[in-house]
Amino acid sequence: MPIYEFHCDKCGADNELLVRSSDWQGTPCPKCGSTRLTKKFSTFASSVSGQDSGPSCSGVPSSCGRCGTGVPHSH
Repeated sequence: MPIYEFHCDKCGADNELLVRSSDWQGTPCPKCGSTRLTKKFSTFASSVSGQDSGPSCSGVPSSCGRCGTGVPHSH
């Protein structure tokens, strides 16, 4: 099962959840329990030999792939 990003329309939390791609509606928010989730557009990282293989920074702290990794970067 893939991991998808969701936004809770009730409490405003953003979460990553492991759900079936066709069966996610009705999944409860881990923070408040509401089922009013909206699937977010997610990007994925890939690497090419000879280039930096670390996660990239999207410029948005809540979805940044480098925040919390100790890799220097800025927003």
